[in-house]
Amino acid sequence: MKVTDHIKNANGKTLFSFEIIPPKKGKNIQDLYNNIDPLMEFNPPFIDVTTSREEYIYIEKEGLLDRKITRMRPGTVGICAAIKHKYNVDTVPHVLCGGFTKEETEYLLVDCHYLGIENVMALRGDAMSHQKYFEASKGGHQFAKDLVSQIQNLNCGKYLHDVIEADDKSDFCIGVAGYPEKHIEAPSLQTDLKRLKQKVDAGADYVVTQMFFDNKKYFDFVEEAKKEGINVPIIPGIKPLAVNRHLQLLPQVFKIDLPEDLIKAVENCKNNKEVRQVGVEWAIQQSKELKAENVPVLHYYSMGKSDNVKAIASQLF
Repeated sequence: MKVTDHIKNANGKTLFSFEIIPPKKGKNIQDLYNNIDPLMEFNPPFIDVTTSREEYIYIEKEGLLDRKITRMRPGTVGICAAIKHKYNVDTVPHVLCGGFTKEETEYLLVDCHYLGIENVMALRGDAMSHQKYFEASKGGHQFAKDLVSQIQNLNCGKYLHDVIEADDKSDFCIGVAGYPEKHIEAPSLQTDLKRLKQKVDAGADYVVTQMFFDNKKYFDFVEEAKKEGINVPIIPGIKPLAVNRHLQLLPQVFKIDLPEDLIKAVENCKNNKEVRQVGVEWAIQQSKELKAENVPVLHYYSMGKSDNVKAIASQLF
């Protein structure tokens, strides 16, 4: 079922969902199941599975460093299929511009269609570690709106190079990212909203926000999005703080602000166990306020660990 249909069928009730990361190469999927199992009691209608782009590694060979390209966390579509089969829940694979040609994207989408996966999250992705700014792969998309257009074309039975006009069309529900505190590269929030509107006009059906820790930023973002003519569901993304270094890491990487009360609470912690509890309690209060305002879904960034997300969800669902 489509994410948007799950939201409609809920009749205003706030749903629970979460995002997981594929295990690294060589790891067993059982570890992933062990972290999904405790969250299934909260009846998530869908689970997101991230995709990692390629990265460079350096291998010593005859005294020289040989640069090789690899993916440390492959298998997004296979994991989606496994989770869908094991738990009878819809899955949302993340589809990236970065690291993929348009042809590779088409193959991935065809595989999803074969497997009965009806939802995809279309993202530009991040720059590689050696790049200052994002650069499209040769033969790939530069912007998420163009990726959305490719997926929408496939929904209309139009494949790349016009080699096929299909009668059995895909019907993907397309999610995209939104940024309550603007994307790191956008010159202003208003400019970022215009880019979000372009993604919706290209065919996006819903939006999931980047993490935020001040609900007012989300509410203001939704209001401004409506003024821009964005009328699709906007799902808040919640991440509980877990370690002290998140105070520096999250603002640095995601260019987000942390509320002073949260900063002080973390700074007063003696260890990361206490920080984790502060993160849980803050996310609970965030979630309760958001739920009271009838947000469509509370979407949690679990990062592959379920204990803190379970502690939060047990207070709300």
